[in-house]
Amino acid sequence: MNTLLTRTAGTVGALLLCAAPLTTGASATAAPHGGEEPSPTATKPGVPGSLRPTLSAKATVKSIRAWQQFRVYGSSTRLPAGTRVTLQQLQRRGWVSLPIHMNTTRAHTYNLRVKLGIKGLNKIRIIGGGAISNTVQVTIR
Repeated sequence: MNTLLTRTAGTVGALLLCAAPLTTGASATAAPHGGEEPSPTATKPGVPGSLRPTLSAKATVKSIRAWQQFRVYGSSTRLPAGTRVTLQQLQRRGWVSLPIHMNTTRAHTYNLRVKLGIKGLNKIRIIGGGAISNTVQVTIR
C-alpha cells in the first residue's frame, strides 16, 4: 500500500512541476499588466492615437440667462452612426451626466437642446462610444 501511495504522490508531484512553468508563462503572456485586460481605447504600441474615436463640441452661445434654451452640436469620427452621446456638466464632485442625450445621425453629427440653471461659468462636454469631446464654456446669468 505504501508503494502505491509513493508512486501516486511522485507522479502527481512530477505533473505539478511540469505544469507550473506552463501556467506561469501563459498568464504572463495573456495579461501583461498584472492580470488586467487593457481597455479597448488604451494606446497600444504601433497604433497611432488618431485611430481612436473622437467627438467635437460647440455651443450656439457664450452667455445666456438661466433656463433659456441653447444648443450644443458637433460631429464624431470613427464612431458608428447611432452611437448614443450624452451631455456632461462639471460640478463640485466631478463630471455629472445630465439627462440630455441623443444618437448620432447617419452623417455622424449630433445637435442637443440644452437648458442650464446653475449660474456662473459652466463647463460642459459630450461623451459617447468611448470618446470624450473638448470642454465648452457657457456663462449662465
